[in-house]
Amino acid sequence: MELERAPNDPSRKELSPLLKLALELGPLGVFFLFNSRGEQIAESFPVLKAVGEPIFLATAAFMVAITVSLFVSLSLTKRLPIMPLVSGVVVIVFGALTLWLHDELFIKLKPTIVNSLFGAILLGGLFFGKALLGYVFDSAFKLTDEGWRKLTFRWGVFFFVLAAINEIVWRSFSTDFWVSFKVFGVMPITLIFTLTQLPLIQKHAIVEDEEEA
Repeated sequence: MELERAPNDPSRKELSPLLKLALELGPLGVFFLFNSRGEQIAESFPVLKAVGEPIFLATAAFMVAITVSLFVSLSLTKRLPIMPLVSGVVVIVFGALTLWLHDELFIKLKPTIVNSLFGAILLGGLFFGKALLGYVFDSAFKLTDEGWRKLTFRWGVFFFVLAAINEIVWRSFSTDFWVSFKVFGVMPITLIFTLTQLPLIQKHAIVEDEEEA
């Protein structure tokens, strides 16, 4: 087993975009389903009643789903993507604390911890002269060094914004609202942010000659 290979490694095996999306969003869908239909699911499978309220049942299902997602990714590509791996580890740790202590606070803190960690890594890398985002997205597109630095800085700040939003939502609204926002709110926000970065990407894109010299 290994983590992501170096950018541009020809031996890398890439997942199809649809499968990659399913592996990333599938666990969130499971989380939402078990939270919104937890009581009905527990009625159908009485053994699950021991887990507790829907949020705890959803947390347990989330842990299983994200583990399966990482296993499938590892099986198909022989490597583990860094960001999903870190997110998965935090889900397992904070999910276990949620179930063990029977306190939903821990699973609610997971997005704050993960986004703050990613933000700190990206901005910290820039402090030491490393645009680490290039190692994540280099297979998707190629930018100049200046482009990677600017894009890394913007994503680093954006991760901290997501962390702050998560704190506001879980502290201000019900658990059900937080779950719905986590599934249906964060993704559109992230998509909109990504689209706003297209001008920067186009400006600093490296265009390779189609014909060999």
